[in-house]
Amino acid sequence: MDFALIGNCQTAALVDRRGRIIWWCFPRFDSDPVFSRLLAGDEEKGFCEVALADLVEVKTQYLRNTAVVETILVDVRGGQVRVVDFAPLFDLYGRTYRAPQIVRRIEPIAGLPRITVKVRPTCNYGERVGEISAGSHHIRYISGGAVVRLTTDAPISYIVAETGFPLHRTINLIFGQDDPVRDAIDDTCREFLDRTCDHWREWTRRLNVPFEWQSAVVRAAITLRLCAYEDTGGIVAAHTTSIPEAPGTSRNWDYRYCWLRDAFFVVQALNRLGATHMMESYIHYFTTIATHETGTLRPVQGIVPFTNLDERTTPALKGYLGYGPVRIGNQAAEQVQHDSYGSVVLGAAQMFVDERLTHMGDDTLFAELETLGEKAWKVAFEPDAGIWEYRGSTRVHTYSAALCWAACDRLARIAHVLGLAERQRFWASRAEIIRERLLVGAWNEKRGALTAAIGSPDLDASVLLFAELGLLAPEDPRFRSTVETIGRELMRNGRIMRYAVADDFGAPETAFLACNFWYIDALAQIGRRDEARAMFESVLARRNHFGLLSEDIHPETGELWGNFPQAYSMAGIINTATRLSSSWEDAWLRA
Repeated sequence: MDFALIGNCQTAALVDRRGRIIWWCFPRFDSDPVFSRLLAGDEEKGFCEVALADLVEVKTQYLRNTAVVETILVDVRGGQVRVVDFAPLFDLYGRTYRAPQIVRRIEPIAGLPRITVKVRPTCNYGERVGEISAGSHHIRYISGGAVVRLTTDAPISYIVAETGFPLHRTINLIFGQDDPVRDAIDDTCREFLDRTCDHWREWTRRLNVPFEWQSAVVRAAITLRLCAYEDTGGIVAAHTTSIPEAPGTSRNWDYRYCWLRDAFFVVQALNRLGATHMMESYIHYFTTIATHETGTLRPVQGIVPFTNLDERTTPALKGYLGYGPVRIGNQAAEQVQHDSYGSVVLGAAQMFVDERLTHMGDDTLFAELETLGEKAWKVAFEPDAGIWEYRGSTRVHTYSAALCWAACDRLARIAHVLGLAERQRFWASRAEIIRERLLVGAWNEKRGALTAAIGSPDLDASVLLFAELGLLAPEDPRFRSTVETIGRELMRNGRIMRYAVADDFGAPETAFLACNFWYIDALAQIGRRDEARAMFESVLARRNHFGLLSEDIHPETGELWGNFPQAYSMAGIINTATRLSSSWEDAWLRA
């Protein structure tokens, strides 16, 4: 899964190791893919490629501290072409310019290379575009009322006919909305590139990063920001749909949406990075949802809240490596997941303690969050689908009950900050009642561990978060024993599984990467820091060529599976590196 992600917090695309753009949803993250080759199986459709005649070598990388990808193509005679891919992002007229565009600059750097520019867009999730209209410096790809415009200073006829030609000068391709480019195309693209690189380098320069693993954290931070839809503040779980969790399985879902369960972990990562503007926007996104939902809180939302996410499949795409079906929408939006209440309160709690924020939490927001606390109190020990979204069964999941406790506990803490003594006592009392009942019901003496559900012997990696949440102290014998039991029974070839029992689709085959970060953190919390560092290094070693992670990893082959790139996984890199790294002061003293 060696893909790079480019984007500008409005649109995003994937570039493969050959320099092909193979996935691009236009005009926003959850839209119809113009380039859909990623999911087209063996069909050669849905991509943009700069094909170099007699190609013998390809070198590709991110430009340092940016979301810009550079690919060098080399032919048998030593001819070379540089392809630079990016989405424009910079300040303009006092606001951020982030049009739904992607830009390719194609530059000859040695010899006289001969290239063919292939542009084969799709529409309606994998169908071929029906109408193409060419002008003097643009091509319009039309499907119904939707239009994608390619503006270019390359020979239009060569692109339409896919005719090869020698590259004497730099040419540019701008894909985006159906608006003309008013200025010289080359000048525009060169300026856009320079300003976009400057924007990313300035943004990364302001990040708080740990002394160790800096490059990994910076790349994770950039990727996490690329998952943010800045117009609303929502952060998608991933930019793709239907990449399966393992080869040959139908466990493949549409992840181009926002899960409320991610709130705590993403806010934690953004806080540690000092990315306060992005953090504040994200908090406003999920609190807007939570304070306006009158019924059960939907666990999954679109990047524009309250969007219909009804799940369907498309027959026009065969799937990643041919593994279908390809899904659009996500049925999880209809599920009952009680952990959502605690996730929102945990994330929103930052607003009451972080003096850096423009708008801090007040009594009014607290009162709205109390509504979530009331719901959490009522459903703490009612069955739900759980954090792993079981589609065919419900139980009283330990993690869901723990997050209901967290909702009440954090409300008590917020009340204390606000000086509301009576409300502090009220919510602290409720939190303690849930905690006592939970720890009794979830503890399995025979397993020596807190288990997946009340009264169940099954193990589940989500309970590794109990010390992080504050439900148990790291030195509590129950937590230590749980960590040791999970490490012994859910470990597969150095990777921690979410759970090992069969679910609606059989026994899981791959390891959820977020759980591995949770286990590493838990090891550090119980004093096994050297083991934690070694395992963290082994996970980092499985990142792809561009430093990115997907959702899952196969414990036997080491292959990455699941939707890509996974915000959960990238946040895990940030949070775990911050926990394990030596301090800047200590590192310099040792040096």
